[in-house]
Amino acid sequence: VKNHFGLVSWQEWDDDIRLREEKALNYYKEILKDEIEYWIFLQFLFCKQWKALKAYANSKEVKIIGDIPIYVAEDSADVWSNPKFFNLDENMKPITVAGCPPDPFAVTGQLWGNPIYNWSYIHETGYAWWIDRMRESFKMYDVVRIDHFRGFESYYEIPYGDKTAEFGTWVKGPDIHLFNAIKEALGDVDIIAEDLGNMTDEVEKLREATNFPGMKILQFAFGDGDSTDLPHHHVENCVVYTGTHDNDTIMGWYNESSSEKEREKAKKYLNLTHEEGIAKGMIRGIWSSKAYLAIAQMQDFLGLGNEARMNIPSVLGGNWIWRMRKEDLTEKLAKEIYEMTKLYGRCK
Repeated sequence: VKNHFGLVSWQEWDDDIRLREEKALNYYKEILKDEIEYWIFLQFLFCKQWKALKAYANSKEVKIIGDIPIYVAEDSADVWSNPKFFNLDENMKPITVAGCPPDPFAVTGQLWGNPIYNWSYIHETGYAWWIDRMRESFKMYDVVRIDHFRGFESYYEIPYGDKTAEFGTWVKGPDIHLFNAIKEALGDVDIIAEDLGNMTDEVEKLREATNFPGMKILQFAFGDGDSTDLPHHHVENCVVYTGTHDNDTIMGWYNESSSEKEREKAKKYLNLTHEEGIAKGMIRGIWSSKAYLAIAQMQDFLGLGNEARMNIPSVLGGNWIWRMRKEDLTEKLAKEIYEMTKLYGRCK
């Protein structure tokens, strides 16, 4: 249908199909039947190939971690086909949207624009939509990282149409009730909580109640004070990263993004040397952590700079374009990774 209307947002479609009137749904199912079946077939091929890839990875004792964002876009099939689950008005326009309040890094806040969930209705339906969403994710992945975990305890909502995030309010979220429902429906599934950002005591209590591992980021560890991201503070039930997809690479951070004070603290704390390699020393720092899982980007194993950065948050274009070359996967690199992994007890 979106192709039929020239790829404009579903909010700009004719009212009958925008509002999902039954007659219109049946009409477009009929006139677009060939294209609908084409996309169904493509999805069938993808699912078949992905299932085979996942089975192969699992046979080699490799697990795949997937990511699920807390919110979906206004211009998405999710909102169009399930409007009751979102805070929309009678014309299917959002009443409030998601974002973050102002802070020293963003003086007018962050206006994400995603529609806010109608949590009271989702609760009335036994959290079925969220359970289905998680169930489908676990068909694709072995482990699911839930983005913006703090938003389940309390979320920040902004009036629709505001140009900045300055005039939003904090609203209580579904809290533990959602995760109890997921556990009851799906069992003890493997979830990581992305608990970065403005963590309050209430959010910490929610994460502890779920027993989900939280996240530690080594690049965040070397500012002022005794950061909880420093490895000596790590607990076993956490996942530690040199940096996530939103961070610079280690060498990009070290050479350009970090302050001199941060670099000096990192060198002293981790005994970083150019002889060993800065990136390798940082990876060693998380491999030796108590965290049950340590993750470094391939760009960091290869010692690449910020030309290989994966993503710059809030910047459109130029992201997610880095690709690893086959010739980068050398026997020398494999041996280095294996030896470090074995040294710190992270492999059999």
